[in-house]
Amino acid sequence: MEGIALYPLKQFIVPKGDVLHALKSTDKGYAGFGEVYFSQIKRGEVKSWKRHNRMVLNLVVVAGEIKFVIYDDREQSATFGQFSEFTLSPATNYQRLTIAPGLWMAFQGIGQGVSMLMNIIPEPHDSTEVESKELDEIIYEF
Repeated sequence: MEGIALYPLKQFIVPKGDVLHALKSTDKGYAGFGEVYFSQIKRGEVKSWKRHNRMVLNLVVVAGEIKFVIYDDREQSATFGQFSEFTLSPATNYQRLTIAPGLWMAFQGIGQGVSMLMNIIPEPHDSTEVESKELDEIIYEF
């Protein structure tokens, strides 16, 4: 989909606890630093549609397993009206998902127990630049 990129990430397996890379200022997809936050989600739960109008999202699943669904309603986009799905986990698919501004995103916990993602954004969170929709406002079967 136009405006989405996946970047494989390095993991270093060490006896006393692994090291997992996320993002360097020299990496593709880096758009600056403003804030890092974590979001937890329980198995089977879905966090509904959000669209950032300025911010590039850099999402890394640091625990569990999460399915991300991206929807493109940008009329000028080559992928207008399309969905993309990505399942990320440090155990099976450790990558950084970079999402351009203007795309709708929802995600579902599919790992056992509680899963957690980290989002690295280029500016401090600003509630005036994000839009939200209820889950049923964009038709998709989770």
